[in-house]
Amino acid sequence: MTNKDARKVAIITGAGSGIGRSCALALLATGYNVVLAGRTEKKLIQTQLSIQELSDFALPVVTDVTKPKSVRNLFDQVVKTYGRLDLLFNNAGISAPNILFENLSIEQWQEVINVNLTGTFLCAQEAIRVMKNQQPQGGRIINNGSISADRPRPHSAPYTSSKHAITGLTKSLSLDGRKYNIACGQIDIGNASTDMTKEQTHGVLQANGTNLEEPTFNVENVADAVVYMAGLPLDANVQFMTIMATKMPFIGRG
Repeated sequence: MTNKDARKVAIITGAGSGIGRSCALALLATGYNVVLAGRTEKKLIQTQLSIQELSDFALPVVTDVTKPKSVRNLFDQVVKTYGRLDLLFNNAGISAPNILFENLSIEQWQEVINVNLTGTFLCAQEAIRVMKNQQPQGGRIINNGSISADRPRPHSAPYTSSKHAITGLTKSLSLDGRKYNIACGQIDIGNASTDMTKEQTHGVLQANGTNLEEPTFNVENVADAVVYMAGLPLDANVQFMTIMATKMPFIGRG
C-alpha cells in the first residue's frame, strides 16, 4: 500500500530499538502508518530510515511515557496527522539493576514502575479516549507483558512486579474496552535476540544460584506475532500469547 490515507495507524512505544524497532518495521511492511514513540529522537529516526522506501509512513514523536503531558502530545499529533488510531503497542520498558532486593532504593523501584506500569496506563488511557470517539469506533491495544509477567528471575522484584501488574491491566482493559469495540491482548516474550539479551552472553543468574547461558531466538519472530495479533478483526482477540526461545528455562523455572 502506498496511500497514507488507506493505511491503518499504529503507535509503538519504545520504538527506537529492539523489539519496538522490529515490530515497527514489520507493521510498516504490512501496510500501517506507524508512529514511533520513544525518548531519544536519534534512535527513532534510525528506525524510521531502516526501510528507506517506507520512511514516509513512519512518524517519530519524542515521548516520555511517564509524563502525562508528553503522552497527551503524542496522541494529539496522531489524531492531527492521521485522524484516527487503530493499534497501540505498549512496548516501552526498563529494568532495575540486578542487585539484592534489600539493596534496592525507592528511586530504582519507582523508576521501573513509572515506565513499565504507569506509562502503559497513560498510553492506554489516551488510546481509549481516541478509539471510543472515532468512526468507525474501536481499535486494539497490545501490551508487552514479558515472561516476567508469569514468573520472576532472581533479583527482579521491580520489573516482575510491574509486569505482573500489566497482566491485571490487560484484563481490565479487555473488560472496560468491550463497550467501545476495543480489544486488548498481551504478548509475553522470552529471550528475543536484542541488545538487551546480548548482555546475557556470559550467563544469567538462575534460581539455584548458578549462571547459565540461555538460548535466544530471532526478534523478527516477535514482530510476526505482533503483526498477527494486530491483524485480527476486532471481533477476535489473542488475549495472551507467550513467545520464547524453545529451550530457555521457562517451563520448570523458579
